[in-house]
Amino acid sequence: MTAPGRLTLPIETGLDDQLVGLLERLGADAVRNSDGTELPAIVGELAAKVYATYFVGRGDQEWADAHPSELTRSYLMSERTPALADGDLEIPLMAGWYALQVTPDLGCDVDRWWQVIDRTTGETLPPGTWRVSGEGADTVVTVTGAVAGHVYTVDFLAVQTWDPTQMYNYITNDWADDPSRIRESPFDVRHPATWEHVRSSLDGWLGDHPEVDVVRFTTFFYHFTLVFGPDAKERFVDWFGYSASVSVEAMEQFEEHLGYALTAEDFVDEGYYNSSFRVPTRAFRDWIDFQHRFVTDRVRQLVDAVHASGKEAMMFLGDNWIGTEPYGTLFASTGIDAVVGSVGSGATCRMISDIPGVRYTEGRLLPYFFPDVFHPGGDPVTEANASWLQARRAIVRSPLDRIGYGGYLSLALEHPDFVDRMEQIADEFRAIHDRGEGRRPASAPFRVAILNAWGRLRSWQTHMVAHALWYRQAYSYLGVLEALAGLPFEVDFLSFDDIRDGVPDGVGVLINAGALGTSFSGGSAWGAPRVQAAVRSFVAAGGGLVGVGDPTAHIDGGVTFQLADVLGVDRELGWGLSTNRPFDTVERHFITADLGAGLDVGEGTPDIVAFTRDVEVLAAGRGTVQAAASHYGEGRGVYLAGLPYSHENARLLHRALYWAAGRDSAFGEWIADDPRVEVAHYPESGQFVVLNNTDEHVRTTVRGGGDDWVVELDPYGHAWVETRELRR
Repeated sequence: MTAPGRLTLPIETGLDDQLVGLLERLGADAVRNSDGTELPAIVGELAAKVYATYFVGRGDQEWADAHPSELTRSYLMSERTPALADGDLEIPLMAGWYALQVTPDLGCDVDRWWQVIDRTTGETLPPGTWRVSGEGADTVVTVTGAVAGHVYTVDFLAVQTWDPTQMYNYITNDWADDPSRIRESPFDVRHPATWEHVRSSLDGWLGDHPEVDVVRFTTFFYHFTLVFGPDAKERFVDWFGYSASVSVEAMEQFEEHLGYALTAEDFVDEGYYNSSFRVPTRAFRDWIDFQHRFVTDRVRQLVDAVHASGKEAMMFLGDNWIGTEPYGTLFASTGIDAVVGSVGSGATCRMISDIPGVRYTEGRLLPYFFPDVFHPGGDPVTEANASWLQARRAIVRSPLDRIGYGGYLSLALEHPDFVDRMEQIADEFRAIHDRGEGRRPASAPFRVAILNAWGRLRSWQTHMVAHALWYRQAYSYLGVLEALAGLPFEVDFLSFDDIRDGVPDGVGVLINAGALGTSFSGGSAWGAPRVQAAVRSFVAAGGGLVGVGDPTAHIDGGVTFQLADVLGVDRELGWGLSTNRPFDTVERHFITADLGAGLDVGEGTPDIVAFTRDVEVLAAGRGTVQAAASHYGEGRGVYLAGLPYSHENARLLHRALYWAAGRDSAFGEWIADDPRVEVAHYPESGQFVVLNNTDEHVRTTVRGGGDDWVVELDPYGHAWVETRELRR
């Protein structure tokens, strides 16, 4: 039996009679409140560390109402509006947005900070050719002299009148008719008066809450981009979005420090709002760095105040986290003790557990205790199982220090089967952590690097939305990250700037995975001769390149894939149909040896053709190559049309990486015969752990160190084996 601890439980008022027994049963050593709940009066009597949520940029509506000019701003774009005739064209700004959340900022210099654009020509219309009338939801921009057949938009600065997370909570929990719930407006610490208010408010709060051990900042100043449409449903969401971090003051300071001015279009980005899938512009990268410097400086001052009061500072990785990207260059300078984030998958777990510069990390497991899951007839156990199986793979590879839950405990208690499962998961987490001593198990003798436009800044964050949500068009690439989260590889994240002078030492295989034109494939970065030469030289000298989807894609020089010669395949766009490119599919190959029914490439990538004569096509369908392997000098290239996460695809990637690195002869150590089972080896302590990633009973053989072990595992089960005890 492992010692209790390493578990944070959300609590609330009204459960006093149950709390002591429940905390003891679950082994919880920390308690917390959640958005919308209060800590009960008995919290000081509980034998647990106390976390308290603290909102820096919202939660003081009296201040927000008294300082409307200091609320945070966003950049938004109107609907694309066609001119059906020459003359005046009226564009209603709020037709596509929720008027209770945002409203046009008519107090700024609209001639300077707004932009009216003829999207047909790309021309920005000068002030004087358009005018603003009305206010609030009825604000209209009238373009004079519009040209029939052209389409126009307005990029406008908007006031955020309702915090999007609190708004989401209102909608999800049906708080609209609850008079005790105050709608909260976010305010901007760029303004000196608001910053001084925030600082003094924290000092007062710290003095008023001696019972609190950990201040759980949820989070800081600027919310990720989350804007609702007129139907009060999410219209645009980008967990990495910075378009809600703007203000006139910030843009003026940006121009002063960097020497050039930003425009509304630098944020609106044709309506894409600099989505993480877009190849970032110079202006957007500069803005991220500019805000990172400002935010981390302010956060450091808040953390210093927390430490001076004898408490710990914890950051929630979500909500108002913009500017505190944990893989940013200055994040460690904040002095934050811990980061907690939502764990919905292996990749999101690694995103948290790999964060450098903090004393400990905590994963908030799903499901969240909200009525969208915890309702009569709901099935939170199934969601908990799915989340835990994916998270567990990553936890073994890169251990979290703690786990926890969030939401309303009263709802969870209405599902006793879920409470039972929560107890089992907590015990299993502690057992894994204790037996593995919080260390990483052995990894492959070479490093793997993901190559994209973002590099280290977005480590473990590619192709995803918050809480492990995914897009249909991107899950085939996100599967690469999800597989890697639990595979025995040390993983780096490199940008194209990182490889211009050569691939860093220690990297055995590069992975480039993404769709044509996206930041994750790289887009125009592949047009740089130095980038192409660096990767070619790396592979030719014995390295490996694994491409998924549209790797190295940049249409130029007669090819779509700039490294088609390395990968052995290219993508046909319709210009080369007159060229015959026959291929045969090989029947057996090391990479596909563990495939069962066939290769699953998810959405796949169409019209992939053989490019070199000696390419080995491993799988094909409907005349398009789905998987291929190629030799290139002393190195190797592998192509996959897609790789959604599954047990078999994780094994396929495992094999592909070893083959690409030229290490296929060493493959097979500390691996189970059954791809549904994964193994982590701890040579220092002479043991390994075996994970059953299914809901079925499994019997399999593990090979390692010259010995074989037959292991039987219960559904969802795991087992530790001493390598000194040869159990055949």
